Amino acid sequence: MYIYQRKNWPQFTWDEDRLIKLLTTVSHRQGRLIGRMESLGFSLQAEASLLSMTLEILKSNEIEGQILNPDQVRSSIARKLGMDISGLVPADRNVDGVVEVMLNATQKFNEPLTQERLFGWHAALFPSGRSGMHRIVVGKWRDNKPDDPMQVVSGALGKEKVHFEAPDSKSLSKEMKAFLKWFNDEKDLHPIIKAAVAHLWFVTVHPFDDGNGRIARTIADMQLTRADGISKRFYSMSAQIRIERKQYYDILEKTQQGALDITQWLLWFLGCLDRAIIASEEGSAYVINKAKFWHKLNTKKLNDRQKLMVNKLLDGFDGTLTSSKWAKICKCSQDTALRDIQDLITQKILEREDSGGRSTNYKLAELHSI
Repeated sequence: MYIYQRKNWPQFTWDEDRLIKLLTTVSHRQGRLIGRMESLGFSLQAEASLLSMTLEILKSNEIEGQILNPDQVRSSIARKLGMDISGLVPADRNVDGVVEVMLNATQKFNEPLTQERLFGWHAALFPSGRSGMHRIVVGKWRDNKPDDPMQVVSGALGKEKVHFEAPDSKSLSKEMKAFLKWFNDEKDLHPIIKAAVAHLWFVTVHPFDDGNGRIARTIADMQLTRADGISKRFYSMSAQIRIERKQYYDILEKTQQGALDITQWLLWFLGCLDRAIIASEEGSAYVINKAKFWHKLNTKKLNDRQKLMVNKLLDGFDGTLTSSKWAKICKCSQDTALRDIQDLITQKILEREDSGGRSTNYKLAELHSI
């Protein structure tokens, strides 16, 4: 018996005493991260948010085996948010669609979640009307026949294992009306708990032919954005779920085949979110370090080429920096590149590396020495 076949579905229950300590920890960590990031300037907040949203989109798709180009995702987000950053590349149609879904959910987090909105998200995820080589129903609830149930299956052909069988498609209109009414009207539930319940409820109803996991995670992220109270994203739940992918599928399967007490699912979700916020501190530390570096450079005089290259070095320059690479990236002569580099060395912003090779390599100086 699946959870949706239980007599009182979808009246979920849980043991609040078992959740309270972890929920308090996560809420505190969440608030502390938001406060720290809001203390940064607007441009650095935007950069940190871009980093997290790019990661969220990449990893949510990667959980389902969909590998997207990171540069295309980052560029698509930046363009749609009107961010003036370097290194933008054209994005494929399917990448733009995935980005549109995430931005619609997080930038308009306080707007109601409706059937039409979900249909729009689904159509954006599958612009060709296909999932791989298979044609699917797009922008509508699935309409599979009773003799062809919607199943989550793994294993080789002939040795498949059914992990979950979704509700009959005839019940979807009723199921989704109940879900959407709850999501839009429920005000008393703790917002993080609500995100966890919404994730489980949606993915259990499994209303679409494909993309249910990604949309469930998007709905959870929309609710977490409501919990944060700001549209900027500073952590990625999907990035942590990707790391814990096996545990994610295991706890989903166990919960979907269990009773209406979902305490174990909530404990896992809260723990995963806590670990996601902890992991985000590394990314925020990079942004904060960048802010400190530029603060130190406030008294220095840098031209546009120098600012561009310092930013590239702060972002993690691919390989070693030489004068010829500088000239190529900045579209200037070798002599100009050498003058730019020498000026930064004089100002103690760059220093020569002891590489011992034929070319001289350069790196950023330590922050304390600037």
